[in-house]
Amino acid sequence: MKKITIGEASRKSGVKVPTIRYYESIGLLPEPNRSEGNQRSYEPADLRRLAFIRHARELGFEVEAIRALLTLQDDPHQSCASADAIAKARLVEVEQRIRSLIALKAELELMVEGCGHGRVDRCRVIEVLADHGQCSHAHH
Repeated sequence: MKKITIGEASRKSGVKVPTIRYYESIGLLPEPNRSEGNQRSYEPADLRRLAFIRHARELGFEVEAIRALLTLQDDPHQSCASADAIAKARLVEVEQRIRSLIALKAELELMVEGCGHGRVDRCRVIEVLADHGQCSHAHH
């Protein structure tokens, strides 16, 4: 079977070469075999693992959560309760972020609506940014 170079692995997985090296250095991706010329040589399983990591990162999972999920994936006969718990924790984080973004959007809308399109010395946007106490939803 033809071995896969790091460049090919990058193209096929959509993960940049430095990121592949980083994943190896932190143990998310096993160190690959090396060719006679000391080039990395990947297997199809490595590409599947890279795709898993990339998708998990796209969903916002932190490295340690991905590490735990990969450990679970490596032992497919165990209960998926741990994977569910990791995903549920990520969902809670996303829901909190959405609430925060909705509040941020409302604050920005008020700031923009308060703008009289006059001069900077009477600009509502500048006033609010300069004095957090003027925010209607002051985040402390």
